[in-house]
Amino acid sequence: MQLQNYALGHWIAGHQGQSLFDASTGDIIATASSEGLDFESMLKYARTIGGPKLRKMTFHERGNMLKALALYLQERKELFYPISYKTGATRIDSWIDIEGGIGNLFSYASLRRQFPDQRFYVDGSPISSSKGGSFIGHHIMTPKEGVAIHINAFNFPIWGMLEKIAVNLLAGMPAIVKPATLTSFLTEAITKEIIRSGILPEGSLQLVCGSARGILDHVCYQDVVTFTGSAETGKLLKSHPRILEEAVPFNMEADSLNCMVLGKDVKPGTEEFSLFVKEVRKEITVKAGQKCTAVRRIIVPSEFMEDVQIALGKALSETTIGDPRTEGIKMGPLAGISQRSDVHENLELLLKESEIVFGGSNQAIEGIDTNKGAFMKPVLLYNSAPFTKLTSHNIEVFGPVSTLMPYETLDEAIELAKMGKGSLCCSIVTESDSIARDYVLGAASHHGRILILNKSCAKESTGHGSPLPLLVHGGPGRAGGGEEMGGIRGVMHYLQRTAIQGSPTTLTHITGTYQPGGAYKTPEKHLFRKYFEELEIGETIITHKRTITEADIVNFANVSWDHFYAHTDATSLDGTLFTEKVAHGYFILSAAAGLFVDPAKGPVLLNYGLEECRFTKPVYAGSTIGVKLTVKEKTDQEKKNPEDVAKGIVKFYVDVYDETNETIAVATILTMVKKFNQF
Repeated sequence: MQLQNYALGHWIAGHQGQSLFDASTGDIIATASSEGLDFESMLKYARTIGGPKLRKMTFHERGNMLKALALYLQERKELFYPISYKTGATRIDSWIDIEGGIGNLFSYASLRRQFPDQRFYVDGSPISSSKGGSFIGHHIMTPKEGVAIHINAFNFPIWGMLEKIAVNLLAGMPAIVKPATLTSFLTEAITKEIIRSGILPEGSLQLVCGSARGILDHVCYQDVVTFTGSAETGKLLKSHPRILEEAVPFNMEADSLNCMVLGKDVKPGTEEFSLFVKEVRKEITVKAGQKCTAVRRIIVPSEFMEDVQIALGKALSETTIGDPRTEGIKMGPLAGISQRSDVHENLELLLKESEIVFGGSNQAIEGIDTNKGAFMKPVLLYNSAPFTKLTSHNIEVFGPVSTLMPYETLDEAIELAKMGKGSLCCSIVTESDSIARDYVLGAASHHGRILILNKSCAKESTGHGSPLPLLVHGGPGRAGGGEEMGGIRGVMHYLQRTAIQGSPTTLTHITGTYQPGGAYKTPEKHLFRKYFEELEIGETIITHKRTITEADIVNFANVSWDHFYAHTDATSLDGTLFTEKVAHGYFILSAAAGLFVDPAKGPVLLNYGLEECRFTKPVYAGSTIGVKLTVKEKTDQEKKNPEDVAKGIVKFYVDVYDETNETIAVATILTMVKKFNQF
């Protein structure tokens, strides 16, 4: 079978190509080739067909698109497991890849709620640039008009693609995906289902199953390139002349020498000790150690080294190895014979300074023909002098191989962790919060993620090797210096941040969000009498006024039980900011609500929160306050079911001022407002 590439809206088989094998049986699965693909035309197609369609959609529309795609793939997930087994992945390995990838789509679909229902994003708060407030600055973020090129490693053929395209699609940018050829048959299978669904706009996703050599010759400054794989390959790609000439953003997530540390407080026989052994065993055997986050260095107090070595050896010896399609198998083969050869080659380099304490590089496995399948037993090494024997900190074996190394003090453990020269992640198992704090603050500069594991969180912990969609995945130095996922932060990689400057009125019109100081619009009726569709950004009501009395302050103190001295004891004000008893800030906000609320039943369904509440000037008895209530922002909200009330979210800007016309409090209230059209 010849794998197909998806390019220019069509499935295209390459000519001849590389043979791909079942990792367990050695049987030929397919051949893969990209020969005949026109990469320049593919990039142009993405920029001119897919990009404009995605950019016309709002963040909410793109998020709902991801949700629909996730639901579609979730219904068909079992189609991918039999194919995944051919890559050497067990059911658990495949679950991480398949359902972890689909879960990433769900996560980014949900993230739409943190973005406006607009095609762009307003970043941060306005910056006042003039004394009178007539000239301000702000930042907006708009989708880049290029294509995201994702070059992925073989170890997660589905998750590797979905975790990346979820982010660029939410941002409004199309993608070309180049999975590792070795396991590209699995990426092809899920891509065919994605295209068959018709959920994504045409041109928003293309697939290259064979070599992508030459694709970077055609990138431009509006494109974004991401790479997951070996640090050496990443450096070559990052230094491509076109990448440098066009200043193309390049995000690299490279395999790294991650570590796990056992705290000196964790003694053999404790629950934390068992957690440590279990977590290390998992990191050595899941995906046969072929994970960018796998533990390569096991840093252990010297006094516990023998106990750890015995416990780990026992745990690894109980790991059943074999064809993932066989019931009871806990560890499958590596992705291919060539991959196993690389593992053996690098293992020989480590053996120059370390000794084997469990397993072996070419050990026979009962009932398995290792000439056909890419099977390998786990190998545990011991480096007796990790501060002078440095190979363990420089050579990564991308397979089921890890090295034990001793330490005497926590400072030594931190230094050993940092000797990996930058890692995607590390973990420490400790029950001591003090040890955890000292370790994290000492090691954080060299790691993209740190897990602190103990019995308090173990039950719900996602484990050492699990990057989470809404947290940053990446690391400094050897790990590539990049950042992937990370929630809103990740989406920003595909958006251009632009500073805009002008009058508050003009910037209100551009951003679709009211900017303080902008011109008011006078509504024909009270804002609480208007349905969601009727409200306009900038519409403002100016309320009647109210004079604050001493009785108000006393009564609010009694009702709220807030008897803070500044509100109730005039004799305690010496040396404070106040000249007399001051009104409670929350009373001022409550009084403001009394002025701006229209009490009769109407389109406003409820008020469910406050943002950016500030009290800017003391209010004393005798002060007179008024309120300017302005429509600040509107966000549509989809119905959860046909019976749900059609509604949207409206943010109102509340400006409370006194008799001198000076602002004394500001806040943004969040309201749910009914739509006139309930269909």
